[in-house]
Amino acid sequence: MTKRTKLYPSIKPLNRDFLKTDDGHKIYFEECGNPDGVPVLFFHGGPGAGCGEKDRRYFDPKKWRIILFDQRGCGRSRPLNLLENNTTWHLIQDAKRILDRLNITKTALFGGSWGSTMALAFAITYPNMVLGMVLRGIFLGESSEIDYSENGLIAQHFPRAWERFASVLPPDQRKNPLISYHKEITAETTSANRKRKLAYEWARYEDAHLCLTSNNDRKIDREFAKYKPRDVEAIATLELHYIANGCFFRRGFVLNNVSLIPDVPISIVHGEYDVICPPKSAHRLEKALSASGHTQVSTFYTFAGHSKSDPETQERLLSETELLYKKVKTA
Repeated sequence: MTKRTKLYPSIKPLNRDFLKTDDGHKIYFEECGNPDGVPVLFFHGGPGAGCGEKDRRYFDPKKWRIILFDQRGCGRSRPLNLLENNTTWHLIQDAKRILDRLNITKTALFGGSWGSTMALAFAITYPNMVLGMVLRGIFLGESSEIDYSENGLIAQHFPRAWERFASVLPPDQRKNPLISYHKEITAETTSANRKRKLAYEWARYEDAHLCLTSNNDRKIDREFAKYKPRDVEAIATLELHYIANGCFFRRGFVLNNVSLIPDVPISIVHGEYDVICPPKSAHRLEKALSASGHTQVSTFYTFAGHSKSDPETQERLLSETELLYKKVKTA
C-alpha cells in the first residue's frame, strides 16, 4: 500500500458550537468528517495555540468522526486571555463535557507538544474512554523540559534567536527570562504596547526553532504577519501562565501515573532534532509505559524538528493514524 505523504483535502465542519461553563468561559468546538465514524479527539498545542483548518486534515474524513476544540482563553473560545479558572484540569473537564454533549463514550486521542500532555492527562483521568492514542513531540510538563527550552540551554543551538529573545528585558533579568516575561505580560500595570511586544518576541522565539528547515528573520516575520496580534498575545500569555505554574501538575505526574492508562495502541512520534521538546521525553515515556505493562506502544524518531508539518513527521502521523483506525475497527 502506498504511504500517504500529504494531508487529506480541506473539509468543512459538520457542526460548530460552544460549551458554556459555569465559571465564565465559552469553549469553541467543532465536529468534522463522518458522523458515524470512529471518534477522535484532537488536542492542540501551546497552551494557547487553538485549532486550525489543517488540524482536521490528519484524519481520513470518511473513517473518523473528528472532534476539535479551542482550549480556554484562546482561538475562538472566549474570553481571550482569561487566566481565571484556566488550569490543565479545567481543560480536561471541558474535553470530557464536550464528549458528553456529543454522546461519545469512547474515543481515540491525537495530540502534539502540549497536546500530547493533554492527551496523556485525559487518558490518566478517564482511561475507560480511550480507544488509542497518537502522540507527537512529547512534553511531560516537567521543569527540566521548561528549563531547556526557555531558560537558556537552547541558546547553545540558537544563539542569535536567544539574544533577541532576552534583549527586550533589562540586563539583570536575562539569566532567567521566563520569570520576567511572565511577570510583565500578566501585570495590569504593563502597557498594551509592551504586552504586544513581549508576546511577539515570546512566540517568535519559539517559531525560530520550530522546524528542521532554517528560519531566517525575514521568513519568521513574514509568517507572523498572518496572525492577529490578539492571537499571538493569547499564545504567549497562556504558555507563560501554564509554565509558571508547573502545568498545574504534581512533580512527575505523567510518568508516575502511566499505569492508569489502558493497554491500548499508542504511537509516539518525535522529531530526532526537536529542541523545543527534547527527544529524551519521548524515550522516558516509552520506558515508563513499557515498565507499567503496556504492550502496544510504538515509538518513531523522525528526521524532523518539533513541527508536525516537517515532512517525515507528517507522513508518520498520517500512517499511524490510519493504522490506529484499523486496530480499533478490528478490536
